[in-house]
Amino acid sequence: MARVKKKKSLLRRIIRWMIALIILGIAGVAAYFVYIPMLKAKITTTYDAYQATTGTISNSLSFSGNVNVISSEYLYPSGNGTVRDIYVSDGSEVEEGDRLVRLSTGETVKANFDGTVNDVMVEKGDSVSGSTQLCQVVDFSNMKVTMRVDEYDISKVYVGQECIVTVTALEKSFPSVISHINRLSASNGNVAYYTVTATVEVTEDVLPGMQATISIPKEQAVDVVVVKMDALSFDPFNNAYVYVMNDEGKLEARSVTVGVDNGNYIEIKSGIASGEMVYVEVEEEVTAASGLAGLFNRISGGNNVRINGMGGRSTMSENRNGNWSSGQNRFPGGSR
Repeated sequence: MARVKKKKSLLRRIIRWMIALIILGIAGVAAYFVYIPMLKAKITTTYDAYQATTGTISNSLSFSGNVNVISSEYLYPSGNGTVRDIYVSDGSEVEEGDRLVRLSTGETVKANFDGTVNDVMVEKGDSVSGSTQLCQVVDFSNMKVTMRVDEYDISKVYVGQECIVTVTALEKSFPSVISHINRLSASNGNVAYYTVTATVEVTEDVLPGMQATISIPKEQAVDVVVVKMDALSFDPFNNAYVYVMNDEGKLEARSVTVGVDNGNYIEIKSGIASGEMVYVEVEEEVTAASGLAGLFNRISGGNNVRINGMGGRSTMSENRNGNWSSGQNRFPGGSR
């Protein structure tokens, strides 16, 4: 009897161990199909599309300043007398040597430069002395713009340099030239600033005191292939390239030679033509499958493909089968 009881007890222990092993096996299989996919990362790579175009691109230094007059003069008599005749009025255009005022002493006051009579301060019959202002003549056509240039940019500016003056309020631009550089600095904190003057011929609606922007061109490329700088990729040696669609409907890298840029667009000297579409990898993000969705995804063999729209540009995503898609459009040789 004792031997029979021992055999039954041993059999029960074996059965319990077998049940425990079966339960552990089932748990392992469940973990493999349900929980492991939750931890396995899936990578989705997204591409943005850009189109190369033909255009003109330039970069420049830009400074702010104010419009001021160059020639302005008040006219005075040489001594005491009475105003006999006044030949001009406010707003009269005069040339150098034109008569302005005649006095009882026989003296005739004349304009010393071409300009506009900005103000007549006396009337006929007034008594005047050597300190009496008779009128003011101002040249409103030939003006100047004064700006401050810091120590980092002053070496790029020189007298005789061509520039563009844009009057902010009027949104008008005029060709100009750098006429003077004050090489004695005016410090502002730890940075030294230098006063630079540009002379400009303007229209009559430009008035002294108006704010202006002075642009000094550095480089320019006219009627060249340009593309947004965001479309470029760079290898470890800082060589530029773009992705293009080949005849098989797949993306491949193509080297490009770049030129002038303005911080937004860049000249393409070789590698792509105007009108050609190029693509750039914009992000590589990690996602994770989870729960029953991950189990279903694993069983069905599906792949996560994310179509992403950014700023109105077409966007493509690559799945693990190497197919390319953008919205509802088919690419040559590709499939949705």
